[in-house]
Amino acid sequence: MDDNFRDSIGTINEEGKRSWIFPKKPSGRYYTYRKWVSYVLLLFLLSSPFIKINGNQFLMFNVLERRFNIFGFPFWPQDFHLFVISMITGVIFVALFTVAFGRIFCGWICPQTIFMEMVFRRIEFLIDGDRGAQIKLDKQSWNAEKIRKRVLKWTVFLLISFLIANVFLAYLIGSDKLFQYIIDGPLQHVSTLISLIIFTMVFYFVFAWFREQVCIIACPYGRMQGVLLDNKSIIVAYDHKRGESDNGRKKFRKNEDREALGHGDCIDCFQCVNVCPTGIDIRNGTQLECVNCTACIDECDHIMEKVNLPKGLIRYASEDNIERKEKFKFTPRLKGYSAILVILTGVLIGMLFLRNDLEASILRLPGQLYEHKEGNIISNVYTYKLLNKTTMDIADVHFELMSHKGNIKLVRNQNFSVLAQQSSEGTLFIEINNSVLNGDKDKLKIGIYSGKNLIESTTARFLAPRSYK
Repeated sequence: MDDNFRDSIGTINEEGKRSWIFPKKPSGRYYTYRKWVSYVLLLFLLSSPFIKINGNQFLMFNVLERRFNIFGFPFWPQDFHLFVISMITGVIFVALFTVAFGRIFCGWICPQTIFMEMVFRRIEFLIDGDRGAQIKLDKQSWNAEKIRKRVLKWTVFLLISFLIANVFLAYLIGSDKLFQYIIDGPLQHVSTLISLIIFTMVFYFVFAWFREQVCIIACPYGRMQGVLLDNKSIIVAYDHKRGESDNGRKKFRKNEDREALGHGDCIDCFQCVNVCPTGIDIRNGTQLECVNCTACIDECDHIMEKVNLPKGLIRYASEDNIERKEKFKFTPRLKGYSAILVILTGVLIGMLFLRNDLEASILRLPGQLYEHKEGNIISNVYTYKLLNKTTMDIADVHFELMSHKGNIKLVRNQNFSVLAQQSSEGTLFIEINNSVLNGDKDKLKIGIYSGKNLIESTTARFLAPRSYK
């Protein structure tokens, strides 16, 4: 087999220029499944910023304010370890499915593929026509028909890109803030308007021009599959044993005994190439550009039906299945990834349930020593910070010593409220009789109460004169 195709990507021609791909409109069993999966995921992607659970946005990634919501669980800077664990769990999950089923994430779940193939590409088919019509339109001069179709298509693409940019902004700043900005008017939030325009143009550039090159050039996942896949991974594969046979592929001729002539079932019709959204020939084997979209499977099955040959010349299969007819096995490698995934998921769930609604931090004021008061009382000054992670106000908050007898005095009112998803900071003094202290650095346990309910506890060091008891 000639391996020259591996020297360059499918979107670059021999002169090093962009080779524009005009894929044929796919149809078939897998394409129908993909459409339904895409509809569900599109609904999920477009609605997630606007769904709330217990007052929390379902998904939010507010990098500027370092606030994240994942499936309704709020994550603050203090919960960064939880966010990291959840991201690692997601990566391991994708890696596990890549080892088992190849690049199925790219073809079926990736937002880039879903928007490109199920939104923008279908609009293109609707306006410009199928593969042949698109090639003809591209080559013809700029007459009235071409100008009309190009302006219509680019306008629709721009409007959809603007819609996606708004949803993307809702993920970043929150849907409530986005709606408020819309009500206030764009001139009241010029910086946000500029960001929205930039996002719109980025999405327009990606889906109108850069397109499949995101998967081939920009996305690192295509490179990852090279180290994750093995001969036991189930991928979109061409059965070269059946397709080539002894004397290779050959064009179809009616009433010809291909088996007697030693030719395989592949009739060299190039329909699998024409339908591929990344412009590759799947018959060359597993390639970087393949996103496992299954368009070639459907198209090949159509051709096999027409020439009365069995389906499945291109199918989901492993290299070992094609070479040695081996069935899929749960290999030690898969068991290892599964074990890691189960452990990480268990740790994440456990930490989520153990996480408190109120985060408390009480620290001694830097550079301050203790103060000796009347009655053998030792006083230390502290700063405190309380973070309310819930969507409800926490009222009647006060502090009490749990480990020692003493008093806690706040600079402001003793009882106060911590507003929903807000923090409260202040200064407090802790006064303890020196006779009950055990040394110069006692460890205090401090309870934070809402009314009579203990909602959180924390510790702090108490500085006192050195004891010689």
